[in-house]
Amino acid sequence: MVWIPGGSFTMGSDHHYPEEAPAHRREVQGFWIDRAPVTNAQFRKFVKATGHLTLAERAANPADYPEALPELLAPASIVFVPPAGPVGTGDPYRWWQYILGANWRHPEGPGSSIKGRDHHPVVHVAYEDAQAYAVWAGKQLPTEAEWEFAAWGGRGGTEFVWGSELHPGGRALANTFQGDFPHHNSRQDGYERTSPVGAFPANGYGLVDMIGNVWEWTDSWYQAHSAAGQDPGTAPEGGCCASAAREASIDRTSQHGAMPRKVVKGGSFLCAPSYCRRYRPPARLAQGIDTSTCHMGFRCVVRV
Repeated sequence: MVWIPGGSFTMGSDHHYPEEAPAHRREVQGFWIDRAPVTNAQFRKFVKATGHLTLAERAANPADYPEALPELLAPASIVFVPPAGPVGTGDPYRWWQYILGANWRHPEGPGSSIKGRDHHPVVHVAYEDAQAYAVWAGKQLPTEAEWEFAAWGGRGGTEFVWGSELHPGGRALANTFQGDFPHHNSRQDGYERTSPVGAFPANGYGLVDMIGNVWEWTDSWYQAHSAAGQDPGTAPEGGCCASAAREASIDRTSQHGAMPRKVVKGGSFLCAPSYCRRYRPPARLAQGIDTSTCHMGFRCVVRV
């Protein structure tokens, strides 16, 4: 883990997506944070020690999805499947699929595996899975403010963590999407999906993969920056996150109303300049706690 000294910073942004506004000052206390996202090897150790079964490996509760077809309640998760050719970016159902048998051991669905990916971030973990790991490890999930403060690496005031250009000098500094989203990834950065943690330069605090590779869960309920106290679960999802695919497959209205949502941060290997510019520290999305995807992981903190 890496020690992050406390301090004051400008959280959010007034110049990008509306959910990031308004920019405002926040204070955080010092804390320890994992240098990298939790990997498949680390998560396997947790599962072996505890017998934990992830949400994607369990059948959905029919009471939570009273409108769902029975066959869609089987264990499943959401996988990015690029279309065969160019499609409009207004319909995320064209590239998100709810695949039976997809989980952290089988990231692309049955027949795939994590062999050779021990040092890649674990994916297909829902909020409760990340929280269970954190408890087992004697840690916690970061708040949105802690995560964003750490992501800046001690700097700020630029478009990206490293400066004003996404690819300075043509060099990729994070695992994002290059090419024509969603059908063609040119892999300019060397990777089509997840990359081993630390494959790209660390930020000023020595943290890797805070930007790109996988979205990361935080422990903060989603609320507008300007509406403290807003009930969780009221924000729209962004198309680059995959809740929409689950909504299309299992009726997303639970017996309690809209599924509560946590903030996820950092963007992923699917963030493309033409579609999702959320590879910046202020960027944020609301993610249903019942959802797991092929591009979502987490890291932990310890508070003093």
